[in-house]
Amino acid sequence: MKRWPRSRADGPPTGAEDGAAVVDFVLVSLLLVPLVLGLVQVGLVLHVRNTLTAAATEGARYGATVDRTPADGVARTRAQVRGAIADRFARDVSARRTTTDGVPTVEVRVRAVVPPLGLWGPGVALDVEGHGVQEPLVTEPAP
Repeated sequence: MKRWPRSRADGPPTGAEDGAAVVDFVLVSLLLVPLVLGLVQVGLVLHVRNTLTAAATEGARYGATVDRTPADGVARTRAQVRGAIADRFARDVSARRTTTDGVPTVEVRVRAVVPPLGLWGPGVALDVEGHGVQEPLVTEPAP
């Protein structure tokens, strides 16, 4: 068994350093926890934005087919959003016929707010849209 000398410089930690690990843990946690929550929040916002964009695009394409209306595109978008993330993100969905660069299209717009993960801070407002080229009605030529 090794005996430690009585000198403070050469010996084991003294009572003055008891509990220092707890203080270090708290100080590091105060920095790391908000950083990790911020990264998770950014990931959540990106996931919701990409999902809403994909649903709006799918709804616009569906509403742009010959036998459908923009209202059908809204219903399809809401169903896609409800199935992928949550019903609260599908509340404000609208569609309209428009022209983009001279091409008739259907535009579906989704507005939603992603809530903050922590106890404070504002939600992130998202406004995404999807476009689908309107299919022309093709009539058969008379023989």
